[in-house]
Amino acid sequence: MRALVIDDERLARKELIKLLEDFPEIEILGEAANADEAFELITTLKPDLLFLDIQMPGKTGFELLEMLDSTPNVIFTTAYDEYALKAFEVNALDYLLKPIQLDRLNDTITKMESPQKEVAEETGAKLSLNDQVFVKDGDKCWFVSLKNIRYFESDGNYIKVYFENFKPMIHKSLNALDEKLNNRDFFRASRKHIINLSWVESIEPWFNGGLMVKLKGGDKVEVSRRQAAKFKEKMSL
Repeated sequence: MRALVIDDERLARKELIKLLEDFPEIEILGEAANADEAFELITTLKPDLLFLDIQMPGKTGFELLEMLDSTPNVIFTTAYDEYALKAFEVNALDYLLKPIQLDRLNDTITKMESPQKEVAEETGAKLSLNDQVFVKDGDKCWFVSLKNIRYFESDGNYIKVYFENFKPMIHKSLNALDEKLNNRDFFRASRKHIINLSWVESIEPWFNGGLMVKLKGGDKVEVSRRQAAKFKEKMSL
């Protein structure tokens, strides 16, 4: 399991790396003292796991995750109980309170269930259903597997992300997102929508040569006339 340690305190990084020497299954690829350094390392090295401090000067750990197109698995490290609780609520793998104890670290690593992500077949491969993204809306945060997102909807300078009973908004354009997603799994239905093809339940003709797609769970998304022929071909209609 290839990991990065990200913490603004040098001593904290060194202590954690020393503790991790007892766990040969964890390979430390490097360390970073802030979000910008970490972003460069994550982009270059593509780790499976981050040991991530939440409170850092400049950008927080949460803001770092928002910078990433796809997020590795995360174990938060923090000295603050309030942040530990918040981290736990965003369904990270786990959180560790500082100073980190060896037995607590052992419990965390032992309970992880093969968090390694599948290796992409080609460098620079686009995001697929196996990837996960970090979504933050106000005080609420989620790690969401792309396979669980039904569709994306443009709303001004933001995108609504539809999964489970949630629809948080992220500050990104639909065009930028469309360039990152694998077109085998996702389809640009119109100027306003990208749909997850694995959620398609039924399709029916709609006005002006368009199509109406019903997704599992009841959501309906219109495929524009311009995209209808391409959609029919993709779905072998």
